[in-house]
Amino acid sequence: MEVSNHTGMTLFHFHPFSNLPEVQMLIFVAFLLMYLVSISGNVSVSLIIWISPSLHTPMHFFLANLAALEICYSSTIAPLTLATILSTEKNLISLPGCGTQMFFFIFLGSADCILLAIMAYDRFVAICHPLYYTLIMSWRLCVQLALGSLVLGFTLAMPLTVLIFQLPFCSSKEISLFYCDVLPVMRLACADTRVHEATLFVVSVTVLTIPFLLITLSYVFIVAAILKIRSAEGRHKAFSTCSSHVTVVLLQYGCGSLIYLCPSSSYSPERDQVVSVVYTFLTPVLNPLIYSLRNRELKDVLKRTMRFLLPKTQ
Repeated sequence: MEVSNHTGMTLFHFHPFSNLPEVQMLIFVAFLLMYLVSISGNVSVSLIIWISPSLHTPMHFFLANLAALEICYSSTIAPLTLATILSTEKNLISLPGCGTQMFFFIFLGSADCILLAIMAYDRFVAICHPLYYTLIMSWRLCVQLALGSLVLGFTLAMPLTVLIFQLPFCSSKEISLFYCDVLPVMRLACADTRVHEATLFVVSVTVLTIPFLLITLSYVFIVAAILKIRSAEGRHKAFSTCSSHVTVVLLQYGCGSLIYLCPSSSYSPERDQVVSVVYTFLTPVLNPLIYSLRNRELKDVLKRTMRFLLPKTQ
């Protein structure tokens, strides 16, 4: 069914999770809780790193940037999704609105993945070249790398979004997901999309495959260096500084690869719906928890902050 207003403006609508109001309300509550926890967790991580001089290190600088990206990334998807679930009518989004959401989703998601690769390089320098760490990872380089992830994410997102929204769209305007993702929108087009699929593949390889290979190579050298450490305590400390990063990498790259690096013929809206929920709602919740629990310095500062803020029991 074609969805348009009296001016002929192209409008899309999102596929509902369920036709049952009770189920929709349960999903709304679950998504709202995950969104609030992710925002509060990532804001807490950013603030604690900012106000604690002991955490003013390159590793924590990149972690604060990752938390800020997660806040923006979640806010690109969650508010509109929550409004769509809560709406009793078919929730519509205009062509420019859909394009804007897609751009920021690609931009922030790409910057997120690239930043994870930069964090792996930081751990590589810290463990494999500890004597030169402060010399190599200068604050100027750290700022340049963080800005570079944003610039590269923007450079990849803008042409891909413009290319997709130059397509003519068919009469059916129902997006099979709960937000404007690339593949579901592209499948609504009434034109040959082979060029667009090739462009998406190039962007996916640039954002997912190349950074993941660099991360893997970094950890090959990191593991080799850790195994040379004689003391068990030293090896444990080195592994603990990397385990949280590895966990986040597996979550982020695993979900992204399942959607964007699989053949287009294997596209499944149901599978993508589940995977999309994981990396748009669940991953932003888990990331600050993973880093808070596995990062000893951050955990110590968090404990001191909580003891200072909470009233002492008599």
